[in-house]
Amino acid sequence: MKRREFITIALPILPTTAFLVSSCQPKSASQSETTDPCKDFSTVSENDLKTRKKLGYVDASPRAESQCGNCNLWLPPKDGKACGGCMLFKGPVQTAGYCTYWAPQSK
Repeated sequence: MKRREFITIALPILPTTAFLVSSCQPKSASQSETTDPCKDFSTVSENDLKTRKKLGYVDASPRAESQCGNCNLWLPPKDGKACGGCMLFKGPVQTAGYCTYWAPQSK
């Protein structure tokens, strides 16, 4: 096959082949994490993420009796959302989460 014939045949097929190959790639770890709304930090700024980290927030509390869901700073989920929030930092918060500023709910 001559070079000119190869280019004539391959050129129209190339974009379609590239699209099919890219569609078959597995999702990266960051894409699969965004399927969980409580792990979607796409709207949270870098500073707010640092604040979360400084406060020692974790998704699962090491102390069963102290969880975000029974904290005085807990903001319950709104409008059917899966995760709540916190008065101290922005972004999604797990009900079973925990941070160093946990405070018991007042009765």
